[in-house]
Amino acid sequence: MYKAIVFAGTTEGYALCEFLAENKVSVYACAATEYGGSLLKENEFLHVSAGRLKTEDMEELFRKETPEIVLDATHPYAAEVTKNIRTACENTGIRYQRVLRPEGEKSETAVYVESTKKAAEFLCGTEGNIFLTTGSKELAKFTVIPDYKERLFARVLSIPSVISACAELGVEGKHLIGMQGPFSTEINEAMLRQYQCSYLVTKDTGLAGGFPEKMEACRRLGVIPVIIGRPLKEEGLSLLEARGFLAEFFGVSLSQKISLVGIGMGAEKTLTLEGKKAFEEAELLIGARRMTEAVQKPGQAVLHEYRSEKIAEYIKAHPEYRTVAIALSGDVGFYSGAKKLLDLLGPDVQVICGISSVVYFMAKIGLSWDDAKIVSAHGRNCNLVSLIRNNRKVFSILGTEDGVAALASKLVDYNMGDVTLYVGENLSYDQEKIFHDKAENLTEYHGDALSVVTAYNENARSLPAVHGIRDEEFQRGKAPMTKEEVRTVSLSKLHLSEDSICYDVGAGTGSVSVEMALRAWNGKVYAIEKKEDALALLKENKQKFAVDNLEIIPGMAPEAMMELEVPTHAFIGGSSGNMDAIIKLLLEKNPEVRIVINCITLETVTEAMEAIRKFDLEDVDIVQLGVARSKSVGRYHMMMGENPIYIISCSGRGEEPK
Repeated sequence: MYKAIVFAGTTEGYALCEFLAENKVSVYACAATEYGGSLLKENEFLHVSAGRLKTEDMEELFRKETPEIVLDATHPYAAEVTKNIRTACENTGIRYQRVLRPEGEKSETAVYVESTKKAAEFLCGTEGNIFLTTGSKELAKFTVIPDYKERLFARVLSIPSVISACAELGVEGKHLIGMQGPFSTEINEAMLRQYQCSYLVTKDTGLAGGFPEKMEACRRLGVIPVIIGRPLKEEGLSLLEARGFLAEFFGVSLSQKISLVGIGMGAEKTLTLEGKKAFEEAELLIGARRMTEAVQKPGQAVLHEYRSEKIAEYIKAHPEYRTVAIALSGDVGFYSGAKKLLDLLGPDVQVICGISSVVYFMAKIGLSWDDAKIVSAHGRNCNLVSLIRNNRKVFSILGTEDGVAALASKLVDYNMGDVTLYVGENLSYDQEKIFHDKAENLTEYHGDALSVVTAYNENARSLPAVHGIRDEEFQRGKAPMTKEEVRTVSLSKLHLSEDSICYDVGAGTGSVSVEMALRAWNGKVYAIEKKEDALALLKENKQKFAVDNLEIIPGMAPEAMMELEVPTHAFIGGSSGNMDAIIKLLLEKNPEVRIVINCITLETVTEAMEAIRKFDLEDVDIVQLGVARSKSVGRYHMMMGENPIYIISCSGRGEEPK
C-alpha cells in the first residue's frame, strides 16, 4: 500500500515524488513513458511505473493500493489524462489534488491562439522561418504551412522513435534538433539566431517548462512568440504550495537549504561559479533590487529586501521554498549583512564568498592591498582624514554622490591637498568609471553614490607605538598643557579603544585631546574648554595633527557637556571647582564610564576623593608622578623638578548616581 499516488511526467511531478520519498512517505509514481520513468530513481519509499493508463486501469490501481491522496502533476496540456484521473478518483472515492504550474506572464508582442491547429492556420499567412518547441506529437498539424519543409525547425526529444516519426513527415536534417531540456535563454537565443527564425511556437509551459527563457530570447531578438493556450481552465496548487500542503497533510517537516552569496561587484562576470550555481538552483532569491536583477532567472521568486530581520522572518514564514539564496554585495565577509543574518538564521547556512570591491578595485589601479588600511564610510562614521594622515594607502567604500568632494575638501582643510585620490564608480558595470587626481582638484566633484576611493599619501606619518607625542610638536602659547610624561601615564590609565567616545574636560591646548583622538581613531573626542586663547590653540593643534574626529566644545563644564553623546571615557584636567557636578553628569550619561583625573593642588585631590566616595566609584587607583627634566648649565646638566601631579583613575559601578 502506498500513501500517495503521483501522476508525474513533469518537473513538478518528479520533484513531489522525491519530496515525499525523502520524508519517508511511500509514493507510487506513474509515468506515461519509459523515458519519463527513467528520470526517477526507485528506493525504499518510491516505486516507479511506466506506461499509459486508461480510466479503468487507474480505478483498479486505486482500489488495490488505497492511497490517501492522488496527485495529478501531469502536463497542463495533457487535458484528456487529467479528465481520466479526476474521473477515476471520483469513482473510487480517493482524494484528488491537481498540481499545476502557473501560467507565464502575458506578452504584448506575442500572438495567442486557442490550439495547435489555430497556430498552424495563423502561420500559413506569414513569412519567415519558424522555430517549433511543441514536441513531435503536434508536428503533423504544422505540415499545412506552405513550404513547411524549408520554414520549420523543430526541437524534439532525442529518442529514435521520435526522430523517425519526424523524418516521415519530411522534417529532418538541419530542420530537426534532437535535444533534452530545460534550455537557458542563451541556448534559445542561439538557436533562433542560427536558424534566422521570425516566429517561435510554444505552449505556456510555465517556469519549469522553460517558458520564461523562450520569451526572453524572443524579446532580445525581436522574434514573435506564437503561444498556444492551455486546453483546460483549471485550478491547482503550484509546486511550492503543494509541498506546504503535503507537509501538513502527512505531518512532515520542511527543510530548507539557505545560502548567503557574495555577488561580487554586481555584474554577472564577477560572480563566482559556485555563487552562480547557488542562484540558479534557488527557488527563492532575496536581496536589494540592484543585486537580484543581476542574477535573477526568468520567473524566479524574488523578495526585494535588505533588512536582516525582515529576511529571516520571511524565510521562516515560507518553508515551502526548499532552496533560498540571499544576494549580498561584494564578499560576504567584507562589510556585508552576512554576520547578522548568520546570527538570525543559524549555523547551518551555506556561505559562499564573492569578489570584494577592494580586491577588484586595487587590481584595476595596480596597487597592492595587503599593506592598505581598509575601511567603510558607507552609512557609518569613519575618520578617514586621520587614517590618511597616518597611512600611505587607505581604501574606503563611500556611498554618497558627494563623498569624494567631502573627503577632498577635508583633506585640503588639513593641508593634505596633495594626497592622490583614486576613485572607482559602478565597478564592473558597463558605466564603470575609474580615475585619479589630487584631492585639491576634487573638492567640487559630484559622482555616483556607488563608489569607492583609495587615498595614496606619500607623506604619511605613522603613529608612535606608545603614548607620548613630544611637547614641542604642539602649538602651546600661554594656555596650560599636560606635559608629555604626565600625558603618557594618564592616557595609559584611561584604557582607550579605537572606537572610544571621550571627553577632555578643561582641554587647554588640546595635547590630551589630540592623543586621545589619534588613539580612538574610529571614535570621537570632545574637547571642552572655556578660555578663548586655549580654544584658538585647540583649533591649531586639531588642524596640525589632522584629527577630524576631535570636536571642540566652547564653554564651562558640566553645562557644556549636557547635549554631548554618551562617553565611554573622560579625562578631567581642569574642573574650575565643579568636580562633583562633572562626575555626577558623567555617571548619569554612562554609569560605567572610565575616568582619569589630573590634580595639581591638594584641594583638587580632596574634591576628587570626596566625589569618588560619594558616588561609590570602583577600580580606584592613585599615582603621584614627580618629573624632573635636565637643564644644561655650562658643561653640566642639572635636574629641574616639575610640579608633582596626582593621577587618579576610577570607573563607575554601572549604577546611576542617587
